[in-house]
Amino acid sequence: MDSATKGNNENNRSKSHRLLMDSIYIAMFAAVIAVCSQIQLPIGPVPFTLQTLGIFTAAGMLGAKRSVLSTFIYILIGAVGIPVFAGFSGGFGCITGPTGGYIIGFLLTALATGLMTSLAGRKVWSLIVGMVSGLILCYVFGTAWFIFVCNQNGTAMDIATALSYCVIPFLIPDAAKIAVAVILVNRLDKIVKL
Repeated sequence: MDSATKGNNENNRSKSHRLLMDSIYIAMFAAVIAVCSQIQLPIGPVPFTLQTLGIFTAAGMLGAKRSVLSTFIYILIGAVGIPVFAGFSGGFGCITGPTGGYIIGFLLTALATGLMTSLAGRKVWSLIVGMVSGLILCYVFGTAWFIFVCNQNGTAMDIATALSYCVIPFLIPDAAKIAVAVILVNRLDKIVKL
């Protein structure tokens, strides 16, 4: 075997190993998000859960592409009926219901957070900026969907009422989740390189 063939074989093995490890990390963080979804406090129409903590951590550790895939797998698993959404719920009705916009908004959260960390690294400031940007995108998309679905179902919903149900009660808990996620990513980054 000549050196070129040997080098190609090693390169192919390295690519296969990387693909396998990426698949494991993507699946592992999809499972982490599913577990975090079950830790909840019902405080109104939109429950307080740790889903975003799982997504923030996934995006901070995996970057944009892998964290979006991980979040998409979580959503897909829930959409087909496996009870991974908050309160052990699942099914396409969860996505088309009033809080479904937040579930889809998780993709935007993963993308914004992952892009920021992919571009600027896992510095504390870049993690915070990425997570806050992602959370704002999730709030905007989720709240717009909440208003749309409520109005379609005959419940008059304006933006002020929707914000009082869906955003304002979550500002402090979500800020705390961002702080915890930044600490987790910062510590995990020193232990394991994903």
